[in-house]
Formats: sequence, C-alpha cells, structure tokens
Amino acid sequence: MTLVDTLLGLPPIEIGLWVTGVMLVLVVLGVRVAFAAALAGLVGLIWIFSARLGFERGVVVAMKMAGTIPHSKVSTLALSLIPTFILIGFLAYHAGLTRALFEAAKRWLAWLPGGMGVATVFSTAGFAAVSGASVATSAVFARIAVPEMLALGYDKRFAAGVVAAGGTLASLIPPSAILVIYAIIVEQDVGALLMAGFLPGAVSALIYGALVIGLAKTRRGFGPPVTGFSWRERLATLPGAAPVFVVIAIIVVCIYGGVGTPTEAGALGAFVILLLALYRGARLPQLKQSLMETAKLTVMIFTIIWGVLIYVRFLGFADLPGAFADWLVGLEQSPMLTLVLILCAYAVLGMFMDAIGMLLLTLPVVFPAVIALNGGEAVSAADSAFGVSGVGCAIWFGIIVVKMAELCLITPPIGLNCFVVAGVRPECSVQDVFRGATPFFVADVVTIAVLIAFPGIVLWLPGQMGYA
Repeated sequence: MTLVDTLLGLPPIEIGLWVTGVMLVLVVLGVRVAFAAALAGLVGLIWIFSARLGFERGVVVAMKMAGTIPHSKVSTLALSLIPTFILIGFLAYHAGLTRALFEAAKRWLAWLPGGMGVATVFSTAGFAAVSGASVATSAVFARIAVPEMLALGYDKRFAAGVVAAGGTLASLIPPSAILVIYAIIVEQDVGALLMAGFLPGAVSALIYGALVIGLAKTRRGFGPPVTGFSWRERLATLPGAAPVFVVIAIIVVCIYGGVGTPTEAGALGAFVILLLALYRGARLPQLKQSLMETAKLTVMIFTIIWGVLIYVRFLGFADLPGAFADWLVGLEQSPMLTLVLILCAYAVLGMFMDAIGMLLLTLPVVFPAVIALNGGEAVSAADSAFGVSGVGCAIWFGIIVVKMAELCLITPPIGLNCFVVAGVRPECSVQDVFRGATPFFVADVVTIAVLIAFPGIVLWLPGQMGYA
C-alpha cells in the first residue's frame, strides 16, 4: 500500500486533526489567519473528497465548493452591518464627537478620585456606542485623553493603559462588529446578541471605573481630581454628546422595538452621524478618508471570514466539532470547570492571535461543545448545567467569549490596543502600555466571573425580546 493510499484511507476525524495541526503551524510561522485557514480548508476538502470520489473528481468538487463560499457569505444581509458600524465610528471622529464626549465626561466625572481616568473610561464607553472598532477607539482617545492626564501628573503607564483598556469596550457595546461575526459563525440572531451586549458593556465600564477610583485612593500622587466646573458648564456639554444617545436610541428602537432590522439600524445610525459630520464642518477629504478607512477594515474582516469559512466547511465534513463535543461531555469533571478551562485556553490563544481570527477559528469547534456541555439546544434553564436554556446559552456564551476577546487586546505579546496607543504616543513605550493595562486585565477577569455567576445580566434584554 502506497503512502497516498494510506492517507486517503484515514478516517475523516483524523484528516481533520492533521489539517488543523498544519493550519496552526502556518499561523505560528506568521501566515495570515485568512490565508492559512483557506489553504488548510481547501487541502482538507480535496483530501476528503479524493478519498470518496477519486483524486481528479475530488479536486473539482472541493474547488467548486470553496469557490462558492465568498459569494454566498458576502451576500448575507447580516454582514452588511459590519461596514455601517465601522463607518459610524470614523464619521463620529470627524464630527468631533470624541472630543465632545471626553469634555462632557471630564466636566461631570473628573471631581472623583482619579477622575480623569474615570472620565476616559466612560468617554470611551460612550464612543463605543457609536463605533464597532476597538483599535480605532484606542487610537482616537490616545490623542485626546493621554496628554490631559499627563499634564495633570498622572503616571504615563496608567494614562496609556486606561486608554488601551477603555478601547476594548467597543467590542462589547453595540454597535459591535465582532458580535455580528459571532452571530454569523454560530448562526444566531444578530439583534438578540447586540441587545445582550448593552448591560455587560455597562457593567464592564463600571468595574473599570471602580478600579480607577480604588487605585487613586490607595496610591499617593496618583493624579489629582479636577474641580471647579459649574453646573452651567456641565450642562453645556450635553448637546455635543447627544448624538451618542441618538444612535443608541436608533439601535434600541429598531431592534428591541421591532421597528426595523439591525441592518436598517446600522444604516440609519451612519446617516445620522453623516449629517452631524457635515453640520460640524467635515468636508470631502474627511469623508473620503472615512470611506477609505471603512473599506480597508471591512475588506480585512471579510477576507478573514471567507478564509475561515472554507476551513469551517471542511470541519463539517470531517465531523471534528461533533467529536470534540462528545469528548468534552464525556470528561469526568463538572461542566463549569470545563468551561473555565476553555476560557483559560482562549486567554492563552489570544496572546498570539488577533481577536477576530481567534474566534472564527475556534468557534466552529468550541461552540457546539459548550452547547452540549449545557445540555443541548433544547434544554431548559432548570435542567441545564450553566443555569441557562439552550437558546440562552448561545447568547450568554457569545458575550463571554467576546469579553475574552476584549481581554486579549491588552495582553502581551500581541495586545493590539497597546501597540496602537504606543504608536500614537511616542512618549509611552509598548512595555509602559502593557504595564499600565495590567490592572484592567484583573478587572476583566472579575467582569467575566460576574457574567458567568449572574447570566441574567446578559440575558435580560434578549429575554424581553422573546429570546433566552
């Protein structure tokens, strides 16, 4: 028997393991996730179909199948949310909304201990409500907030760290591109997931704020509070920040109220912010830059999705997700411990991969396993392992895993937000930013623990919509 015959005679699960191993090696060697996944998926499809149909016929079938994926997925209505969410963020920047949010937060919150840090957290949370890009949020507020904190005597490591951590909130608070990607990859309702992100995002921001206040109270010379703003000066900032609440209202009314679809909410939000940008003086160069940056980021995300979905299609034929789920369920330990170990694996994996690529590669295998651990898709909350129904588990796990992706944005060595802040602020090295963000890593762990212990925080709004 030749080597080719031996390889073609392997069971599909073993083929899946070999191809997945090769793909991980390619990623470690520096090949982009999109291309590593697409290549691995194509080779895997050829391998499986060649074993069934012969080599020539197997290549033809595999190539046709892989070739149809980009068109079939890009034509999905839910994917149109991603460019509109990204465009909202860039237009909001050119409309001066970031400066207005920071000024409003400063005047209302800077009197607290560590007040400028608290103001930075809540202004980034506000901007997250009109931007689906964490990196863009960190880059913008690195230009605005860090200089003001340094001028007041804040440690440069903390000033940079709070901006890097605050930027991660854009992954969770709608409009969130990564939540849309999660919904598409696991075939869940986009609107329910977007609504589920509101309360956890608010909880995460509150925990960040409490951390800053705690640091200010326990560290001498941390940074003085800023006082002296009158109520008139505070109220004068509200009109500038009002568009944030308009966008939030559009999303809530369209999705929660059933007035429109998430896609319509994204398009309407982008239109409102466009009008605001024009009203505040944005001209053709700024609008062109917004559209170009949106197009670049959208193409990058879509390319990753296309490549990974070819790999996902191969996994389905190899039956690797089902085998992994059966293995996890068969472990002689509590499902909650298994879930914690899965999240720890995400924390480690996120140190070496970007958030979108990490989720796209792992969710096709991990998601069915988590659903099986909970008791299956049809399980009730009373009979489940995690205290949530089958539908609720899909939403709850989505928020937790996206929060894990946020955590990975500030962990070395890949922590993208930290590199962005260091690139914008030359006085802060990458090491400074990572050190400043370390306390927020602890805060994220606390947030994840709270969401696991109290799933109602995640599921209350979707429950009001008839989900979970």
